[in-house]
Amino acid sequence: MTSAADGDPGSDPRTADPDYDRHGGFPNFQPAQPGPGFGRFLAAMRRVQDLAVSADPDAATWDRAAELAEELAGLLEPFEAAEGVGPANRVPSLPGAGSLLMPPYRVRKFEPDEVVLEVAFSRFSVGGNYAVHGGVLPLLFDSVFGMVIHAAGRPISRTAFLHVDYRRVTPIDTTLTARGWVRETDGRKAFVNAELLDPEGNLLAEANGLMIRLLAGQP
Repeated sequence: MTSAADGDPGSDPRTADPDYDRHGGFPNFQPAQPGPGFGRFLAAMRRVQDLAVSADPDAATWDRAAELAEELAGLLEPFEAAEGVGPANRVPSLPGAGSLLMPPYRVRKFEPDEVVLEVAFSRFSVGGNYAVHGGVLPLLFDSVFGMVIHAAGRPISRTAFLHVDYRRVTPIDTTLTARGWVRETDGRKAFVNAELLDPEGNLLAEANGLMIRLLAGQP
């Protein structure tokens, strides 16, 4: 095995691996520029998600909300596109890279030795007693692992396993810090770590996992 510090992590991985962009048959998605309306749309949708799990209006208001949601779905349905065509998850300047699947994180550091995000969970992610649902954190950590692999210059990889240890309750409406790094590598294998910290530096949860580089043709 080698440590994450071995080699030259700052070099272009395509120099050593001309097929870097084609491992596993993944397309090389490019950033999207959908215009300011998309950012406004995402912000409104995130608020709707929060309200969908917290609002308690009368029956008539639910009926009206359903009508508006159905109208919105009808507006967008003709434009449904394939992965990598729509802007979701392809706008790095927006929280969560423009994906409603992800909590609204922002990348603060993206280097070969470490990836650092700021993230704040909201009411939509509550599991109970105003704490973030435990199942949401593996989603965050898995995304951090993918960023770590990319920042370290390793080819497209899939998660072989992901283990999470919960140390404290994760709060909502609080700016948290997520960190991830490659611990060591062994051929196609990259062993990765991540942690989630509160503003005082307390450890809320930590994760370790194995990312395996895909072979040609692997989905």
